[in-house]
Amino acid sequence: MANKTSKITKKIEYIFEALIWNFRFFIIAPVIFSLLSALRFIIIGTVDIWAGLTYPFDVQDPEGEATIKIVGYIIGGIDYYLIGIVLLIFAFGIYELFISEIDIRHEDDSNILQSESLEELKSKLVNVIVVALIVSLFKRMLNLEIQQVSDVVYISSAILLISISQYLLNLSHLHPSKDSHLLENDNQQSPNQDDK
Repeated sequence: MANKTSKITKKIEYIFEALIWNFRFFIIAPVIFSLLSALRFIIIGTVDIWAGLTYPFDVQDPEGEATIKIVGYIIGGIDYYLIGIVLLIFAFGIYELFISEIDIRHEDDSNILQSESLEELKSKLVNVIVVALIVSLFKRMLNLEIQQVSDVVYISSAILLISISQYLLNLSHLHPSKDSHLLENDNQQSPNQDDK
């Protein structure tokens, strides 16, 4: 009787675990919508850049309103491209982390979109988002009219904060966290302990 109850319990446990495991396929929804959103942003960026390329340029006033509008369109297009790249990295990363490795990727040597962990995916996303913010700030500053001394201070502070954040991001890549070093040391010590 106890043996039969144990078998039923194991069967229920197996069915429940299979159900939980297969729930990861719901991740396909954000993957698909991220890819569609990436495509949309790439189209918007292309339209923006095309508007900048076709905008009439005033040769007699190279630093006038026309130039500022052209630069605004092109920088805006780049900003949309960067957001599209963020969505593409996100879609690719969560698909590989939660559902399956993309076999066709192994035909290329490129590992631009590859993410081994959620931490690496987050790091890639943060880098691209910071660059997108820098580009967006640059676009806003083109149309900003400086009227007071405080405006210059605010602009300088914004540039300084972005520079510091970029420096800290690069610093974190050059010097991995202590936890990763501890894991590496544990992995190196474990084979030696097995030999003993």
